Amino acid sequence: MRDPISAPDIDGRPRRATRRFPLFTRDTARPEGGGRAAPRDAPAPARQWPVLTVLAVVGLGLLLTALDQFRYGTLLIGIALLAGAVLRWLLPGVGMLAVRSRFTDIATYGVLGTAIVLLAMMVQPHPWLEIPFLKDTLHFTVSSS
Repeated sequence: MRDPISAPDIDGRPRRATRRFPLFTRDTARPEGGGRAAPRDAPAPARQWPVLTVLAVVGLGLLLTALDQFRYGTLLIGIALLAGAVLRWLLPGVGMLAVRSRFTDIATYGVLGTAIVLLAMMVQPHPWLEIPFLKDTLHFTVSSS
């Protein structure tokens, strides 16, 4: 019985196939949709406009938070992450906005964005969103009786 061989290596010689994982990873596959968002001859910022847009909005949100507009700043950060999820869902190529698979990116951006938006809307004093069972849960866990 002959040893199984795989596709030829760089020099054209067939390699012996093995079921073991390689000791060192030579490269990694790009995530699905990780291609350029603009043609190759466009300047770098134009090729990466989805991630730059999300980062610019997050930066604006951080600036608002630093300028003592906490609710509006964090709301803007959450909206930026939700916009990143929408861009990842709609566009075939989003450049560096693609980190993992499309589903994982959308789920991560969506869950984090939704959580930040909800927390920004529940900030005290004078919350825009009140969830009644949260107050009861807090009293149940903190009360001594």
